[in-house]
Amino acid sequence: MKFEGIYTPAITPLDHKGEIDRAAFSNVLETLIEAGVHGIIIGGSTGEYYAQSTQERFELAAYAKEVIGTRLPLVIGTGATRTEDSVDYAKAAREIGADAILVSSPPYALPTERENAVHALTIDRAANLPIMLYNYPARMGVVMGEEYFSRVGKSKNVVAIKESSGDMGNLHLLARKFPHIALSCGWDDQALEFFAWGARSWVCAGSNFLPREHVALYEACVVEKNFDKGRAIMTAMLPLMDFLECGKFVQSIKHGCELIGLTAGAVRAPLRALNSEEKRGLETVVTTLKRTVAQITSGANHA
Repeated sequence: MKFEGIYTPAITPLDHKGEIDRAAFSNVLETLIEAGVHGIIIGGSTGEYYAQSTQERFELAAYAKEVIGTRLPLVIGTGATRTEDSVDYAKAAREIGADAILVSSPPYALPTERENAVHALTIDRAANLPIMLYNYPARMGVVMGEEYFSRVGKSKNVVAIKESSGDMGNLHLLARKFPHIALSCGWDDQALEFFAWGARSWVCAGSNFLPREHVALYEACVVEKNFDKGRAIMTAMLPLMDFLECGKFVQSIKHGCELIGLTAGAVRAPLRALNSEEKRGLETVVTTLKRTVAQITSGANHA
């Protein structure tokens, strides 16, 4: 499997009782497919997997496959502190016919690079599916580094990595020493740099509610190889990326979905919704972004 294009880590809509809203979830998936994203990830942090029961995660993944069918690649997150739990999520992904799995470091455990590699390879053996690694030390507490990549990179199933360390040194390490592990941008305000270094995909939560704008940046840089156009689009998108890093990431993504007419619902505790001022701020950012990117892609700003 080749990871190319925009992969959206889908939100999980909730109803007024705080339960998963299947009808709204189906609508989210259909909207993403219609908008032209290239793949969907279920069970990522944007989907609030950490606040879901094991059974909810199993059922949500299976339902996503039912809705999506074979129209787009479906990637299932296996994140958990215990290796045994991650193995169970990986097996479930295989059983429902998922196209790939997302494998992160186990949070809180703080494994060594060797221990972390054994964790990933154990999940790999259980599923035998294409793997996108997920390096996010800010959430997981440890960095996937050279020793880790040397070990897990020997598996034919390890085909890509969502690199979310924010460390350009790690991007350079992967591009130079592990070119067989395809780069996927996981640090939004570095998307332009990732594409310049050969990344062909971008896992971006903002594409839940601005899918066409994120696709536009991918197409400018990867398909058209027009980095002047890419820089202009990126410039327009940076205020959104700054806003999303204000400390209420999932809340902002869900409100963004509400702005385009999707039912997203609340976030689960311990998170709290945006306040009125924050909502207005996001609305202003989104309105300006959409207008500017539309001008760029129409050719108004470029020959």
